[in-house]
Amino acid sequence: MSAGKRMSLEEAVGKFVQNGDCIAFGGFSTNRRPYAAVREIVRQKKKNLYVETGAAGGDLDLLIGGGCVTAISNSYVGNGTYAMVSRRFRRAVEQGEVLIEDYSLDVQTYLYHAAAMGLPFIAVKNMLGSELVEKWGISQEERKKHRKLPEHKFLIREDPFHPEEKLCLVQTPQIDVACIHVQAAGPDGTCRILGAPFQDEDLAMAAKHTIVTCEELLSEEEIRRDPQNNKIAGLCVDAVACVPFGAHPAQCYGYYDYDSQFLWDFDERSKSNEDFEGLLMQYVYGCPTQNDYLDQFSASRLLSLLVRSEHPFAKGLQRGKRTGGKEEQE
Repeated sequence: MSAGKRMSLEEAVGKFVQNGDCIAFGGFSTNRRPYAAVREIVRQKKKNLYVETGAAGGDLDLLIGGGCVTAISNSYVGNGTYAMVSRRFRRAVEQGEVLIEDYSLDVQTYLYHAAAMGLPFIAVKNMLGSELVEKWGISQEERKKHRKLPEHKFLIREDPFHPEEKLCLVQTPQIDVACIHVQAAGPDGTCRILGAPFQDEDLAMAAKHTIVTCEELLSEEEIRRDPQNNKIAGLCVDAVACVPFGAHPAQCYGYYDYDSQFLWDFDERSKSNEDFEGLLMQYVYGCPTQNDYLDQFSASRLLSLLVRSEHPFAKGLQRGKRTGGKEEQE
């Protein structure tokens, strides 16, 4: 197998992620979020990042808690049942430690698709009539201080084809780097995504540079045997790092389920600055590599997350609400 675009995750982050970048993350909440890439970004102490992402989870909490984030364009940050609103995110927003702009989730999806097509803005109606019009998370005055932020959240203009109606004109993001986790990739960067692709294809096309982490690295011959599942073309990808369990504690559809025990623990340890610093020391700063990170967990625990070929989710996984500090199975 030729080297192609293969490199270590440490090398990829060091080469393509710069302080002050606009950076985007693939996946959705607790599904295929690029946790390993996020841990490496925190480990390398990248600063002043402007984050674009669909529904995010604890990965964004790690970035915020690690002091990497200046501003976020987002519509939801949470781990579902485990944290309806992620705690580091909520604390940072309430205390004014990060800037946050709230768009509706569908508008963000449109923005990333438009960015992938090279469009400077899109025209939508989705936010008209809601408080998203009157209430800006980031004022125009504050926006002028940040070259990575558009000067306006949006502009309301007359529809040129239907003058009696109004449109929201929203500037598309200028993404420097996208980080995406996939099930499999080839050495040239071709990516295979099983299950929902979310906004990942658009982010890879829109970004100036794309870092892909994958569960499996396939040969060029193997990746081309099943082309209907190849969602991202190699020409959009700059670096490929093979990182098994690279989405943990989120799930990676068809490979492993999310780690309920970790997500409950993450929520508890996110409540205080001291406990969260301990979490960072244990799982980020104290783990120079992904193998070091996986060594924090028993083999039986990781094996319990693996899915079986006849069913895309782990059999018997404990989920749902806690009772007396423990989980209650669905």
